[in-house]
Amino acid sequence: MARFAAIGLDHRHIYDITEGLLAAGAVCAGYDPVSTDGRVLAGFRKRFPGVPAVFRQRLLDDPSIDFVVIAAKPSDRAKLAVEAMRAGKDVLCDKPGVTTAAQLAAVRVAVKETGRAWSICVGRVASPSIQAALGVLRSGELGRLVQMVNLAPHRLNRALRPPWFFDTPAYGGIINDIGVHAIDTFLAFAQVETADIVSSTIGAFGTEPPGFEDFAELVLQTPSVRGYCRMDWFTPDGLPTWGDGRLFLVGTEGTLELRKNLDIEGRDGTDHMFVANRTGTRHVDCSGLPVTYYRDFLGGLLAQEPVFAMCQMALDAQARASRFDAQAQPCFYAQAQPCFDAQARP
Repeated sequence: MARFAAIGLDHRHIYDITEGLLAAGAVCAGYDPVSTDGRVLAGFRKRFPGVPAVFRQRLLDDPSIDFVVIAAKPSDRAKLAVEAMRAGKDVLCDKPGVTTAAQLAAVRVAVKETGRAWSICVGRVASPSIQAALGVLRSGELGRLVQMVNLAPHRLNRALRPPWFFDTPAYGGIINDIGVHAIDTFLAFAQVETADIVSSTIGAFGTEPPGFEDFAELVLQTPSVRGYCRMDWFTPDGLPTWGDGRLFLVGTEGTLELRKNLDIEGRDGTDHMFVANRTGTRHVDCSGLPVTYYRDFLGGLLAQEPVFAMCQMALDAQARASRFDAQAQPCFYAQAQPCFDAQARP
């Protein structure tokens, strides 16, 4: 039975990763109680009361521990991963796994020299609806894939964010941070390991502090498939979830839509799939479908190179993005006069 340790408890994603591994049959042997966010640490202790607190070096020195999971401040994750691999541990990391090209290069060297595995848990691998949509596409029901559109709004939840969340070097920028989900998803649906970045754009629309990257767009392509991806921090407070994530596939013989977090005015629950083809339409509740990522990780079934390629594309798109500072632009709508006098209408 695989044993793991949790280190770098700085982001709440550590809860989902730990729960997924426990459900897959692994045992959490301990967690490092050092954290930049005491609320995350308290939440881990509450969710996993039977897991002991053990400082990092003791966990890395323990030969009975097979791998570590890492959800540290993003700019610290690569260093911790390299340290763990050189201590003989495989690594499962929260996204983003790296924030700079130099960090990615260091991880590549460590993987090559140690032979250890380095995986990143992105949204696709833990999403029942995306796994179901991949199955529909690969069945041929939609024909050839023409385009994917991925919309990924997020709620800012300012009161829950640590200071590093607003420090660009700490998280690597909006595309590297949350855009990596969309890049990974496009590569999976296009069935390729890498793709061309046609364009990338980053905007700051006024979220404090000034210059905070709260909006981005990506256009990706392979020789036969195009992809548009949007990510932002503008989920309104009235929405009963952290974001109305949506994914659209256009095929030559059918279309598919995912409402990953909610059906905004309809059915309860998450992971809704809607398919339209030549014979009709259907809705599929994917919420109860199994996710195999954690079992695949434990079984050593995950390929390494696609993870490197995904990270490289995210870093490239972040670095090459055109930028606009919407904070510096006047709000046309706030200044504009009504285009007609409603009382003067006949």
